[in-house]
Amino acid sequence: MRNRLLFLTAALLLAGCGEQNPKNSANKTLPAPQATAPTLLAATPTPAPATTPPPAQKSATAPSTKSNDAAVSALLAKVEREYQAGEANYHAGHLAAAKDNFDRAVDLMLTSSISPKSDPRLNEEFEKVVEHVNQLEMAALQQGDGFTEQKSVPAPIAELNEMTFPVDPNIKAQAQAELAATTSDLPLVINDYVASFLSFFQTSRGRAVMERALTRAGRYRSMIQRILKEEGVPQDLMFLAQAESGFQPTALNPSGARGMWQLMSSRASEFGLQHTWWIDERQDPEKSTRAAAKHLRELYKQFGDWYLVMAAYNSGPGNVQYAVEKTGYADFWELYRRSVLPKETKNYVPIILAMTIVAKHPDQYGIQGVVPELPLETESVRVDYPVDLRLVAECAGVPVQKLIELNPSLLRLTTPPNSNFDLRLPIGTKDRYLAAINLIPADKRVSWRYHHVEPGDTLASIARQYHTTTQAILSANN
Repeated sequence: MRNRLLFLTAALLLAGCGEQNPKNSANKTLPAPQATAPTLLAATPTPAPATTPPPAQKSATAPSTKSNDAAVSALLAKVEREYQAGEANYHAGHLAAAKDNFDRAVDLMLTSSISPKSDPRLNEEFEKVVEHVNQLEMAALQQGDGFTEQKSVPAPIAELNEMTFPVDPNIKAQAQAELAATTSDLPLVINDYVASFLSFFQTSRGRAVMERALTRAGRYRSMIQRILKEEGVPQDLMFLAQAESGFQPTALNPSGARGMWQLMSSRASEFGLQHTWWIDERQDPEKSTRAAAKHLRELYKQFGDWYLVMAAYNSGPGNVQYAVEKTGYADFWELYRRSVLPKETKNYVPIILAMTIVAKHPDQYGIQGVVPELPLETESVRVDYPVDLRLVAECAGVPVQKLIELNPSLLRLTTPPNSNFDLRLPIGTKDRYLAAINLIPADKRVSWRYHHVEPGDTLASIARQYHTTTQAILSANN
């Protein structure tokens, strides 16, 4: 879909131009200092659709036939249906669906056996679609990155909360025997409530949940434990994030809690996290970890018990405080037995304790061969201008998906237009990015593209690749 997304932008940047030496072209993605000045490519406004073509133009094409007219009419009808559906989706706010409709409208013409240029009606439709879609994209870009919306993943704990599991006496006895030799800065206990979830993590489904989380934990473990230690809370509370999200920064639950620590927007704002049209810092792994750690520390000041802290983190301190005052017991397990906590909260603490125990003894629970992912190695660039991640990817020479992965707090593919943003890049790509982006005017960085001309490239082939015209390329590159 990358080329289709490029079609919806207004401009492109070409590195290198004219004839190139094949020996030198293969290993260059940016123009060398002594090379010809970089070429700029833009999809300039298309000319107004022609009215009825003059006879001379009509005679220059192949003679029309009834069958050809019918085929053109059928194609136009399909294109127009997709185009109208795209407009309807656009105005309804369904940007991803609108993009798909517009892409299909263009693809129908580009992949048809009938070339748009061979028929005046098709050519007029093509020009209309391209021009109007560009206008819609530019309007959408003013509010973010146009037709792109970030996708969230479901929070795994929601699934666990709906399950009940029988207690396996053998698993419980084994866990109790291992507990004495288990080192943790979080108080651990084995009872029937915890043992029931230990039984689940012995099943193939439960092992899969743990294996995915333990694999992904490698990315964030050192960062999370460092911040938890700095904020004065148990480092094993990192398993709270494992239960909440499986260490997925874009996790979202039905109630609207989001991010690795599943913070509600109102709670996150109390700890300085921003949530705007362009960014949601609940999805920033480091910033959200800092906010969650501060919140946990405050809850401990209120309750003085880590199990009550976890319960309050899940359901809110007011609910836990009410349960304590109603029963007179400041003890999580007593509140559990008296059923004065929400079902989700009752299961929440046992799930976290069970995950902590399994994570510390994976072999004993049949989880073997897990290779944790390596910690993310990045370098940051503070940008004070909006820039499209697709352009960043082309300038830095990295896949755009990698940039999305490294910058999960971005809700759009464009950095915020009115505030600074610390853009994370793969280690070793910062200088290359800066060298390339400096060639592009700051006010064009949401709509231009960077293309390196390779041997065999022609203006026509590049125009086809980016769904633009050779005239637009020539105009943009002077």
